[in-house]
Amino acid sequence: MTELPMFPLGSVLFPHMPLQLRVFEQRYLVMLSHILDDDPAEFGVVLIERGQEVGGGEHRFSVGTVAQIVELEAPEQYVALVAQGQRRIEVVRWLDDDPFPRASIRLLPDLEWSPELQPLLGRAEQTVRRVLSVASEFRDQLWPADIELSDDPIAAAWQLAGVAPLAELDQIALLRSATVAQLLTSLVVLVAAAEETIRASITGVENDGPATEQ
Repeated sequence: MTELPMFPLGSVLFPHMPLQLRVFEQRYLVMLSHILDDDPAEFGVVLIERGQEVGGGEHRFSVGTVAQIVELEAPEQYVALVAQGQRRIEVVRWLDDDPFPRASIRLLPDLEWSPELQPLLGRAEQTVRRVLSVASEFRDQLWPADIELSDDPIAAAWQLAGVAPLAELDQIALLRSATVAQLLTSLVVLVAAAEETIRASITGVENDGPATEQ
């Protein structure tokens, strides 16, 4: 176990995915001042279960991801940073939030790749890209359907989980995956269910369109 500064957020960070933040709350500015001398400069990210990340008092999930700072700028009144998701972690115990959130954590095992999973990875990629394309016709998407993935299959699997149009609780379930097979299989199932919801929403909007009088 080790101690790690923590940044509870309203979103899930996956390994091999970027994270952009504008930091303006004092306790997290203090946190940055403590970790920027470290090499690498890292903090943990967990999803907030209930409440708000600003001002504290939130309830937090126990599984998360280490974020490594790769870019940082400090305009007036806030700090803008870009971090990259690294290893998965589990919070063993939350420590005092003064002067910033901290936790005792343990690293979760890295997923191991097997060449026999290549067809499943291909199916997951096809499914995610299709649903991103469908979703883009209905609403703006953060990630395009033709997004470039890593050549590393483990990284690509996590990236597919990160760009898939899923709710946070589904993302947490994926983040807890014990194997690549579990991650990809769950991803296909969850994204297929999301596609049904998206298509039903599109159909509902079309059916609710303006009627014409004869």
